[in-house]
Amino acid sequence: MDGQPITPANPREALALGIAIVYQELSMVPTLTVAENIFPGHLPTNRFGMVNYRQLYQNAAQVLEKMQVHVNPRALVETLSIANQQLVEISKALSSNCKVLILDEPTSALTDTEADRLLKLLHRLALEGVSILYISHKLNEVFTLAHRITVLRDGRYIGTEKTADVTPDQIIRMMVGRELGAMYPSKTNQVGSPLLEVQDLTLPNSKARNSFKLNQGEILGFAGLIGSGRSELARSVFGADSKVAGRIFLNGSPVDFRSPQDAIKHGLGYLPEDRKAAGLFLEMSIRLNIEAAVISKVSTNGFLSPTKERTLAERYVQQLAISTPGIEQEVRRLSGGNQQKTLVAKWLAIKPNILIVDEPTRGIDVGAKKEIHFLLRQLAESGVGIIIISSELPEILGMSDRILVMHESAIVAEYTAEEATEEKIIRSASGQ
Repeated sequence: MDGQPITPANPREALALGIAIVYQELSMVPTLTVAENIFPGHLPTNRFGMVNYRQLYQNAAQVLEKMQVHVNPRALVETLSIANQQLVEISKALSSNCKVLILDEPTSALTDTEADRLLKLLHRLALEGVSILYISHKLNEVFTLAHRITVLRDGRYIGTEKTADVTPDQIIRMMVGRELGAMYPSKTNQVGSPLLEVQDLTLPNSKARNSFKLNQGEILGFAGLIGSGRSELARSVFGADSKVAGRIFLNGSPVDFRSPQDAIKHGLGYLPEDRKAAGLFLEMSIRLNIEAAVISKVSTNGFLSPTKERTLAERYVQQLAISTPGIEQEVRRLSGGNQQKTLVAKWLAIKPNILIVDEPTRGIDVGAKKEIHFLLRQLAESGVGIIIISSELPEILGMSDRILVMHESAIVAEYTAEEATEEKIIRSASGQ
């Protein structure tokens, strides 16, 4: 550091040297306030050694104002959206006046507008002398921000190039070790009859009545800003969240999903936005994760069948090209892309008629993204109806046969694949 060798033994020692990090997975305490999370371990105290909360909230407000984060310093972190939690996490790192700032996938939970605001802040910090190590799979951000780009693949250093001297395609070749080709498969105009019909579904704390149809073999995209109600609507359809009102029909017959188990019995699968918190059992093996929703299929007379378990797990590990030493590998030891493939395998195992995927490629490399894109299209071509929720507009535009846009818990616009543009979607998502 500054020409001198350093050997920090832990993150606290690194922070004392001026090195701060924002992890890909949030590391805050949800039951504490925003201010307490920004200044952990160094809360201001009075002469009696008690926390000076007035000073604490004032200091936090100053940090948040510099970051242009509009949240209440007194609010509990658990009440914030994922996007605002991410911004508070970054504010926490900057509160230490660090010399080196390491960010790991910092925009994975942010909208394009919020990501742009963050990139502008990082530009400003760089001009002020902060050195930034920016880890991301989003090449547009890397090329916007970075002076130099270093590529690693499978834990090995591949090379470093000046940003001005390379193209995104060259970086992708370094990342995957091969030509990647088109990121999105070609679309089909052949969709079948309605599989799912939702009528007048109303979410809590909203008066909007939402109605839509999903056809057999169709990929239906849901776009909108963070907090627009996309995930809440999907979770309500799946029976994971309650709804105020509304009716759901499958193949023309009314159904009432009171729990995800009810939905699964009717052939619905749901890949949640946060695979680690809500989708996977990280401490368990790939085998146990894949069979989690289909225990009865791998059982005989009420007892698990090791042969059936192994056959099921190995089939999907091979089909999805999950990179692992074996099916007993703990999921937490897999890369983000292979974790996501394991989650996909879990829901493919139920043989779904309808698959809802929420942020299906968040935090995974471009090679895995392409594989998941093509897998979703293959499922659609086999007759599965797919709902895709994504904050990445290129993904929504590249994958969807039809696009619905949400704003403040209401579906406010519908576009065909041919008429949809980023400008139209953003305008609708912003309430314009």
